[in-house]
Amino acid sequence: MELDIKGILDRLPHRYPMLLIDRVLDIQPGKSIVALKNVSINEPFFTGHFPHHPVMPGVLILEAMAQAAALFSFADEKALQKDDNSTVYYFVGIDGARFRRPVVPGDQLRIEVDAERLSRSICKYSGRALVDGQLVAEAKLMCAIRSLEV
Repeated sequence: MELDIKGILDRLPHRYPMLLIDRVLDIQPGKSIVALKNVSINEPFFTGHFPHHPVMPGVLILEAMAQAAALFSFADEKALQKDDNSTVYYFVGIDGARFRRPVVPGDQLRIEVDAERLSRSICKYSGRALVDGQLVAEAKLMCAIRSLEV
């Protein structure tokens, strides 16, 4: 299954400037996802990171991985429905983060995330970001799913 930006906006609470997924190429609910982030010089973080040598902050590459993971994490098809605002998805841990080369304007990040363990409360993933087939970042991610009290 693929998702365009409308499908992504229907499923994630993030909005500009924090939405870091532009398209989903493949999603296997509860298993894996392949998503894209087009990196433009118009990104607000390039103003200060760095003015004369723009580089996408590594923490935002990791955030893009976590957002991709949020799109496929639930074990049932409910995750593929519109967000009902009754739960929140927190990025709670990262291990083994490695950055292999800078990501610059004009790059297209291919984000690949695989589920390692999914439960009703804590999920673990293995994520990779590539540009032109070359690994630029990788990490183990952990996210928590929490119900919102009304």
